[in-house]
Amino acid sequence: MATPAKVSAVAEITKDFEESAAAVLTEYRGLSVAQLKKLRRALGQDNKFSVVKNSLTAIAAKEAGVDAFDGQLAGPTAIAFIKGDAVAAAKSLTDFAKENKQLVIKTGYFEGKALDASEVAALAALESRELQLAKVAGVLKAPMAAVARIVDALRIKLEEEGGAPAAAASEAPAAEAPAEAEAAAEPAAAEEN
Repeated sequence: MATPAKVSAVAEITKDFEESAAAVLTEYRGLSVAQLKKLRRALGQDNKFSVVKNSLTAIAAKEAGVDAFDGQLAGPTAIAFIKGDAVAAAKSLTDFAKENKQLVIKTGYFEGKALDASEVAALAALESRELQLAKVAGVLKAPMAAVARIVDALRIKLEEEGGAPAAAASEAPAAEAPAEAEAAAEPAAAEEN
């Protein structure tokens, strides 16, 4: 018979699965409380690293429609529920696992797709979202910067040759205006005589 505490725990794990874009199943046997605290800090505020009961997690995963953990829920289990940047969180997990051999990455899922341990490592090897956006911004900015440099180089060249085009253009209409006024005045004077 299910106790209210177990029903509540299943509901919480199910909610974590549903709200997460990714999750990574780990075995944490041998890690100290201080090491787990350090890992939680490394994952960041958007993510949650929870020690879970295998039987309750199996029920919650089934309710959330996650089948990536079938047959993997054995031993001391903890799950990283990733709500933020999946690449950064996977990198934090894999870096921590390299430093602390007791943390074993078993499997995971990302946007509904099951991942094995090597695919989680491959996800961690990708560039972060911020770096990818910065590269796109750089690509978009490059043509505009090139045009600005060309225009500036032309301006400098014209100034070195003895005059800016704006100054020459403003002087030309002023010189033409009196000549046009004289030409217009001559026919008017001829008609009066």
